[in-house]
Amino acid sequence: MIDPRWRAARRILAVRLDNLGDVLLMTPALHAIKETLPEATLTLLTSPVGAQAGRLDPDVDDVIVCEAPWVDPWQQLPHDSERERRLIAALRARRFDAAVIFTSYRQSALPAAYLCYLADIPLRLAASIDGPGSLLTTRHRHPDRPLHEVERALDLVGAVGFATRQRDLILRVPEEARADVAARLGTLGLDGYPLVAVHPGCTMPARTYPPEGYAAIVTELVEQLGAAVVLTGTDAEQPLLDTIWLQLGAVVRQQTRAFAGALSFAEFCALIASADLAVTNNTGPMH
Repeated sequence: MIDPRWRAARRILAVRLDNLGDVLLMTPALHAIKETLPEATLTLLTSPVGAQAGRLDPDVDDVIVCEAPWVDPWQQLPHDSERERRLIAALRARRFDAAVIFTSYRQSALPAAYLCYLADIPLRLAASIDGPGSLLTTRHRHPDRPLHEVERALDLVGAVGFATRQRDLILRVPEEARADVAARLGTLGLDGYPLVAVHPGCTMPARTYPPEGYAAIVTELVEQLGAAVVLTGTDAEQPLLDTIWLQLGAVVRQQTRAFAGALSFAEFCALIASADLAVTNNTGPMH
């Protein structure tokens, strides 16, 4: 049963400030909020990369982009307290009724909770093993067992009564992106082959397999399965794709194409939807 205080909420802020994949994994929990309170508007506060997934989630009505100095261990943001003051003012102006703060098992929810507190959001829900004081109006503790990130997010929103039977990740690929990718694939001269998308890049170095491993995978896909392979990556990952390409034999290259920085996120999703198989890095442990 939904908490009566949350039942009255009409403007809800969901906070997930880290990576694109993290936002994608919380989409069933966002669906639980909208399924339980279909009349509420749901706004996502997230990072620039997380916003790409948020904009393709049909349950999200609006996206606010934020770079938080307490989140990314790989990027040192310049000291600029005015940045946070502007964000607090923007959130306060939206007059949110409630905020749900999503984090991974290794993150503290309290910096984001304090942000929402300063923005005068009256209901604030997060999981915390630290003493939150008055920063949270509902402090949740996850069960003492390993939880997949999807389960973790659903467990959090379930603490105030948001529920759904939907467990699949939710992403709506625009038809325009599907059409653009279909047209692009049609020009590659790879018709008739099984299509495999290989995405070797990752923002966390510890989870990235070496380029020579990907070169071996692409070679096996072409030589043993007769596949057509599309290597994908961002502009910044062009050197990685070049390294893999240089390790491929001439015959393998004939059935391989490299797209670095050539696809928007929506188009990348359309490519994955079109492929027979996708190969990428380890997504990390389940907690």
